[in-house]
Amino acid sequence: MTPAIKMLQKCAIDHRVVSYAHDPAAESYGAEAAEALGLEPDRVFKTLLAELDSGETVVAVVPVARRLDLKALARSAGAKKAAMADPGDAERLSGYVVGGISPLGQRKRLRTFVDTAAQELDEIHVSGGRRGLEIALAPAALADLLDAVVGRLTTEDAR
Repeated sequence: MTPAIKMLQKCAIDHRVVSYAHDPAAESYGAEAAEALGLEPDRVFKTLLAELDSGETVVAVVPVARRLDLKALARSAGAKKAAMADPGDAERLSGYVVGGISPLGQRKRLRTFVDTAAQELDEIHVSGGRRGLEIALAPAALADLLDAVVGRLTTEDAR
């Protein structure tokens, strides 16, 4: 039971937990999840941490089939620039390991931004808090629970 799952249970959010055998040699955790679960990559969302020019770290939740647009994230967050957070900092702040970072149940509550692509779907998959564990839930439930800002955060290019 991960903090992400505990958070959903505590808040009585409708969700499903699905797991798969994680391959340590996988190059893309999100693409691996989509393939292992037989899902379209646009239904699986990755959780990325970025640092704004103000020093604030924020969370971006975007489809694994798309690339995070750091300029768009910065604009959404009211900043001039954003850069990917150091993986060690991301693990420390979230409480999860890279490849298993969930937007839910993080050690430190960070402002969260969700790509508009989520709104086009009735259900999305996000990391459940460890590699090989995914949570399926309604995107509106995720955004509401995290008080997330929804906006265009991606380019169409894969990863």
